[in-house]
Amino acid sequence: MSYPVTYYCPDCGTVVELQRDAYLSDKAVTPYPFEGWTYANPDEAFEDGAADGVRFVCGESVGAATATDEGCGEAFYLSFLRFENGEEVDPRYADTGGETVELADGSSPDSPRGPDGPSGPTGGFY
Repeated sequence: MSYPVTYYCPDCGTVVELQRDAYLSDKAVTPYPFEGWTYANPDEAFEDGAADGVRFVCGESVGAATATDEGCGEAFYLSFLRFENGEEVDPRYADTGGETVELADGSSPDSPRGPDGPSGPTGGFY
């Protein structure tokens, strides 16, 4: 049995209704796809691991998806939870194996020198 589930376009807020199975494994709705995820169109199989998410075009009614307005025409993505070896895959590290990018050499930057001038009020204001 399927149920109507609504999602909002992150760009303009247009609502799209998608017929879904009773078990939901939604991760996020974003204006961009997660790197390494595979996305199906709403008229293709996407439940039960057939895809890692669904790609919508805002305002289009396709297959199991029904738009409530004309929308902005931009693509947006429903991404499902994904597991590997029993652990949830974090989309920020999906293709890097958990590695992160280090932008600094690890040393703390020198702090800027403060302004020259009077140090402020003294003499019992507080």
